[in-house]
Amino acid sequence: MVTEQMIARINELAKKANTVGLTENEVQERAELRKRYIEAFKTSLRAQLDSIEFVDGDQPNETDKKRH
Repeated sequence: MVTEQMIARINELAKKANTVGLTENEVQERAELRKRYIEAFKTSLRAQLDSIEFVDGDQPNETDKKRH
């Protein structure tokens, strides 16, 4: 799970990288934070895609049957 503090730290490191540069430890920290952020994003996207239900317009689905 990505917290607001993690996002703030990612942004802080990005800003520092563009201005004064990062130490080796900060580069490693940034890489780890980015990795965790991307994994959380992928997990969230998979969950959203898995919840999508495809419906054929010619055939009623279960929801339509309950309405009648």
